[in-house]
Amino acid sequence: MGEMRLTSPAFKDNGRIPARYTCDGDNINPELRIEHVPDGTKSLALVMEDPDAPNGLWVHWILWNMGPRTAELVEQAEPREVVIGKNSWGHNRYGGPCPPSSTHRYIFRLYALDTTLELAGTASKGQLDVAMQDHVIEEAVLTGLYGGG
Repeated sequence: MGEMRLTSPAFKDNGRIPARYTCDGDNINPELRIEHVPDGTKSLALVMEDPDAPNGLWVHWILWNMGPRTAELVEQAEPREVVIGKNSWGHNRYGGPCPPSSTHRYIFRLYALDTTLELAGTASKGQLDVAMQDHVIEEAVLTGLYGGG
């Protein structure tokens, strides 16, 4: 990974996500801050996933075609002119952490891309992964933890 950074004022990397951003709270997206987007970036994509879900990877939120100058995603709002794909619940919106048991990792992955993507909002993470192939300039990761009391 390079210089690009993804952080949140709501929680530190590998820290606990506050309940406000989960199904136990208001189920709204936390504020995210983006720094040091590399030159040549045409768009940004973001994926939030839970690799610890009982039935395999669970996608909570996917967005793409964010402008390369996007510096933050404000709490409880997606940026304008962004495409929001389908999460594992089949919804085109943020779905907060909601683990059935134990503490799970929630990984926010930010991708700097050398193109904008021609993908409809009906696209899933798998379709996004295919569309991004060979277009990722850099990736930044932020991990939050939730569950387990």
